[in-house]
Amino acid sequence: MNPLNALNGKDKALAGNGKKAGLTPQENRVFKFFDAAPLDWEDWCWQIRHRVTTRDVLGKLIKLTPQEERGIDGCGGKRTMSVSPYFASLMDPDDAACPIRLQCVPRDHEFARSPEEMTDPCAEDQHSPVHGLVHRYPDRALFLVNEMCATYCRYCTRSRMVGEGRRTLSRETYEAAFDYIRAHKEIRDVLISGGDPLMLGDRMLEYIIKTVKAIPHVEFVRIGTRVPVVLPQRVTSELVGMLKKYSPLWMSIHFNHSKEITKRVKFACDLLADSGIPLGSQTVLLKGVNDTPEVMKKLMHDLLKIRVRPYYIYQCDPIHGSKHFRTPVSVGIRIMEKLRGHTSGYAVPTFVIDAPGGGGKVPVGPDYVVSREDGKCLLRNYAGATFTYHDPADILY
Repeated sequence: MNPLNALNGKDKALAGNGKKAGLTPQENRVFKFFDAAPLDWEDWCWQIRHRVTTRDVLGKLIKLTPQEERGIDGCGGKRTMSVSPYFASLMDPDDAACPIRLQCVPRDHEFARSPEEMTDPCAEDQHSPVHGLVHRYPDRALFLVNEMCATYCRYCTRSRMVGEGRRTLSRETYEAAFDYIRAHKEIRDVLISGGDPLMLGDRMLEYIIKTVKAIPHVEFVRIGTRVPVVLPQRVTSELVGMLKKYSPLWMSIHFNHSKEITKRVKFACDLLADSGIPLGSQTVLLKGVNDTPEVMKKLMHDLLKIRVRPYYIYQCDPIHGSKHFRTPVSVGIRIMEKLRGHTSGYAVPTFVIDAPGGGGKVPVGPDYVVSREDGKCLLRNYAGATFTYHDPADILY
């Protein structure tokens, strides 16, 4: 397969070389460091083979801080470092506060442990009746089809499994999951996730989607992925053509910062949206990355510009070594107050906490109901003004 088949017209310039490719100076520097040819840079398999996994290589791309050096040297105790060349090219080489660096370069903060932190904060293993399948909600199932990602996020809630390769999935484990879904007719919604399902080849991914879609009581199939952000080259015309055969499919994409929304990412999302796949975003609230109303609002607006509907903002899960990423819940509530009423409703996601211990997603937000008494609701709007709504008598219901 020619990886440039996914590009056409003026977009072929994105797969050129050097300045002719329209790359930023840092992107061009990474491109040259790997001595990449145009077909290499656009080949997602090449990107995977050349992921940045060592301090030696990363140190040639960015100026590492002592905290980062110690984090990389000791990160094997938690989860190895792995960054696609494309995503590495988005890092600011001189700014340790770069939101891309903060998300994927280990720091020694990861070695700290807090009593509230857990290996499996969402209790997915506890709700896993067969390997790779999580059945927590009555009508929904989470299907973890692999344990590999293009880039490993340092705050990952599945760091117990992602990238370690100790929980191998195979066709046998897939079949056991299919059998469980077939046997539980209450399951109408299946989220295919991982790891990242788009790290599978087209044939294997199609086998999974086709089998799930063929189960009569499954009405809704979603794909959860970060690949369009960290490895947009994976979104090829061949992949999109295959996905389109199984419409309707929905896709939730993990975006955290506007810096992630490049021309190449827009092109990947255009391919997906043009094929009829509705796109939503899932964002993790991260200290230093997106924990201000201004940064979050810009992200929500930029997502709408590429036809990705903001869906969830997650409070960062209390995974081991994540304290430096986690903000007070009040920070998320303040962000929601600065979104609701201050921008388009389409740009306002739901802020949720995935309740530790397997309680599921709990929506959290500002309280706009000031009081309820004597058949009246006193409401507060986004600007702080209050209004009275006369509530119909409960006895009617």
